[in-house]
Amino acid sequence: MKYLVAFAFLAILGSLVSALFFMMKDGTKGKAKTNNMARALTVRIGLSVLLFVCILISWKLGYIQPTGIPVGR
Repeated sequence: MKYLVAFAFLAILGSLVSALFFMMKDGTKGKAKTNNMARALTVRIGLSVLLFVCILISWKLGYIQPTGIPVGR
């Protein structure tokens, strides 16, 4: 589970970096603007929602504990 969360965070950060790149480079030197930045931000939102759902399902199935303290103590 730790690797899945770490990979998802890296993918989210990569999407943010690509959106920044497209924001800075699109529309320069007379080229038309594209919607690559919006697509990268959409991917970031999708990855964030997917990560949240995976963490919620893992908690419900008992793979992870919210505080590390057993319930009922």
